[in-house]
Amino acid sequence: MNTPETSRARIPQGLVTASQWAWRLLIVAAALGACWLGLKYFSGVAIPLAVAVLMTALLHPFVARLRNARVPKMLSVVLSMLALALVVGGILTAIGAQIAREWPALFDEFATAVRKLLEWLATGPLQIDQAQINSYIAALTAWVNESRAMLAGMLAAAAGSVGHFFAGTAIALIATFFFLADGDRIWKSVLTLLPEHYRQPVGRASGKGWESLVSYMRAQVLVAFVDALGILIGALILRVPMAWALFAFTFITAFIPVVGAVLAGTLATSLALVSGGWVTALIMLGVTVLVVESEGHFLQPILLGRAVSLHPLAVLIGLAIGATLAGIVGALLVIPVLAFSVAFIRGLDPVRFSLDEEPTAHNIE
Repeated sequence: MNTPETSRARIPQGLVTASQWAWRLLIVAAALGACWLGLKYFSGVAIPLAVAVLMTALLHPFVARLRNARVPKMLSVVLSMLALALVVGGILTAIGAQIAREWPALFDEFATAVRKLLEWLATGPLQIDQAQINSYIAALTAWVNESRAMLAGMLAAAAGSVGHFFAGTAIALIATFFFLADGDRIWKSVLTLLPEHYRQPVGRASGKGWESLVSYMRAQVLVAFVDALGILIGALILRVPMAWALFAFTFITAFIPVVGAVLAGTLATSLALVSGGWVTALIMLGVTVLVVESEGHFLQPILLGRAVSLHPLAVLIGLAIGATLAGIVGALLVIPVLAFSVAFIRGLDPVRFSLDEEPTAHNIE
């Protein structure tokens, strides 16, 4: 007669172990999926708060140094945020000043390049005369006139996105101020939601995670600087106009993975094409590709992996998965999340912190 005990005895132990792991992994996957859907639904708040955490990690060392110099806490926070605003504002001002100074000459070069392109279309292998070019322009004009409603909708959607961007920027700046000013007290309040015997190990582990996140931001600044320096050197050698503006633009956009490098490279190649022709543009494109490949396969995996104690391959795979799942935002946040998570898990004390452990007088002490 078959009993539950005899039936279970016939089941291979490996299958029993695999099934036990399987249902636990399904529960974890369901929890992660629910968190993902919640964050995606509230992305208008979640993303600015995530950016605020990164900005806090970037500014925290400066605030700490000012505090060590006996500067009051609130004043330290204000001075750090003002310093960041002055740096970003100074970079944008330098870009605007150089564009205003070199734009007339660049416009003349652009007109010359357009004229040469039209001449090449007429006399080159394509043999496209002016009448055909005029017909293409007329067809484009007709399409624009017929698609005014669609274009207006696209412009309205873009305007709405700009509004959401500025709203998110305001949330990020306000949250950064409060994180820098009252971050310790806010986190202690969060820890009070946990059972008392979990608070100390979680607090210690979160401190390790925070140190890893600060190291990540330092490494990211170095990566952005190296990217911008590579574009600057190529632009100066090729005598591309607005070289220093390209340096500033590349440094800022380097904090946006994938898209930032593409934007900076496209702008640099376009300026090289207008000012120096096809050969200069191809060389500048090669410099851009070299910088992008060095960033993706050398700088980020090595520098960021070392800063956050992750293997370079893990950083590279994490960037790919983050970009696949959530695009730019995913690529921007995946490595900080990995850095914090790995350091947090390593910082947990398995002796004093166990999910199977019941709160007793011994472990509360």
